[in-house]
Amino acid sequence: MSKLKSLIRKSPKVDNAAPLAITSDSENADNTSLDMTSKTNTPIEQTRWNGWGNVNINKKVSPHGAKLIKSHIGKTKKLKSVSLQQVLKTVPQSRLPAELTDLDIVTTDSEVRLRHARGQSFPDWIAMHGGDFEVFPDGVAHPKSTNDVEQLLKLAQEHDLIVIPFGGGTSVAGHINPQQGARPVLTIAMSKMDQLIDLDRESQIATFGAGTQGPAVEAQLDEHGYRLGHYPQSWELSTLGGWIAARSSGQQSLGYGRIEQMFAGGTLVTPQGVLEIADIPASSAGPDLREMMMGTEGRAGIFTEVKMRVQSQPEEELFKVAFLPNWEAGKAVLKQAVQQDIRLSMLRLSNAVETDAHLHLGTTPSQFLAISTYLKARGLSSEKVMLTYGFSGDKAQNKLALTQFNKLLKQNGSVTGKITDIMGSVWVHGRFKFPYLRGTLWDKGIMVDTFETATNWIHIDEQMAQMQEAVRNSLADEGEKVMAFTHISHVYKQGASLYTTYFFRAAKDHATTLQRWQKIKHAASTSVANGKATISHQHGVGRDHAPYLAAEKGKLGIQVTRDMLKSLDPEQRMNPGVLLEE
Repeated sequence: MSKLKSLIRKSPKVDNAAPLAITSDSENADNTSLDMTSKTNTPIEQTRWNGWGNVNINKKVSPHGAKLIKSHIGKTKKLKSVSLQQVLKTVPQSRLPAELTDLDIVTTDSEVRLRHARGQSFPDWIAMHGGDFEVFPDGVAHPKSTNDVEQLLKLAQEHDLIVIPFGGGTSVAGHINPQQGARPVLTIAMSKMDQLIDLDRESQIATFGAGTQGPAVEAQLDEHGYRLGHYPQSWELSTLGGWIAARSSGQQSLGYGRIEQMFAGGTLVTPQGVLEIADIPASSAGPDLREMMMGTEGRAGIFTEVKMRVQSQPEEELFKVAFLPNWEAGKAVLKQAVQQDIRLSMLRLSNAVETDAHLHLGTTPSQFLAISTYLKARGLSSEKVMLTYGFSGDKAQNKLALTQFNKLLKQNGSVTGKITDIMGSVWVHGRFKFPYLRGTLWDKGIMVDTFETATNWIHIDEQMAQMQEAVRNSLADEGEKVMAFTHISHVYKQGASLYTTYFFRAAKDHATTLQRWQKIKHAASTSVANGKATISHQHGVGRDHAPYLAAEKGKLGIQVTRDMLKSLDPEQRMNPGVLLEE
């Protein structure tokens, strides 16, 4: 114990290369930290054109963490990457008519168009590093008001344009990619609509521009003593409008709710006119338009102003880590906690493989040895699982919830203490930095991607086993191995989400590497579609998941959705091919 404490004290700055990371020596430290106080959006020029996030932030991976991954998948070799200048030479002349290019809110600048051509899916990374973008938007508009968006959609109708809404560009399912076609493409980027417009303190309703990114949302609310509490992994760059359009879920959804509990109403500009969604707290007056418009992924129109249900800033937030003997014990804690209504803000359970990987990726070798020795001395084996959990509220509420939850932990053989409390603090410090690790691994020839779903408790184990087996065997015909592990990060009384991360080797070139990913993606998606689970719990459908949606919705469900969207966009100019296959 004393050895482990001393090792942690040697690290004055802690963050996480994965959900647990103690190391911050010169070998593994980041060169800067995220700005959590910005009241305005991060300019897209400050983000990487071919990767994730702020150009000034890098995420290191521990040498023994990389070694662990390679022990599963084999030796790796880095893919070559093209330069920005090389790709800019491939951007064609814009096809937009003069009536649009003459507007001061529309640009046809090559770099701006390039930076709005792709998101953050694996195929997007292949395109950005290999240089084959295929299609670019013909122009990018930056509206400043609802009237601007109305004008743009009217012009799009007059000139027969395709329109793609763009929030933070963080889609991992192909939501924002223009497709080849005769009609010019106009991307409408919402980044200029990023302000708190109104705050109804009595009703606790805050009205924002839909292009407001996560940090700007919380910074502006914090000035008035309020919080939204929506923290997806993409929080640094993703926007309110994007969260609503894709039905997002944040890391503390157990306490603050998913986006559907937060979204109260607002303004949706459609090709057929402006739809105002009332922010009434509840109604039995027919179908709920608010629910109907969420998850439409830009097919119905563009959210411009959104009304969000906020709450007072909590007096206290606590984040802790515990270790359980095995997956069954950890799952029992989650299920009992949520079904007994213990007041937690988050629960995240890593399976044994992910637990081992996180301990490797986020520590120095000496720290890993010390932690492993400590846990083994407490009776935990290689089957141990890591549980990260949090509380948000006033101190009295947290104290009661912590007492109740500690009882569950003890009943299920947990290991907790000062060391695991430190790990909880470390987790919250680096909670939004994990996406940066993707670039670090890419440079080592290690390809990484994720997929997620949700299912009822009765199906959790079977679904997880089927998904992991499908992914691990997906490249067997090539003699390639895939490393995969899973965690639960969102829990409900009826069930939970399953979030799987997988690693595989880069092939000889970008095209062959993409083919490998396509095999894995198909295997993963098929295992979900054939199970009793959703094709997406939090990332949305986009283009990547659209082929598998019918398995969940059924033929009639797809037709109802298609008819609803066609009523608002009869000419199918709004993001065609996303959500529903054309």
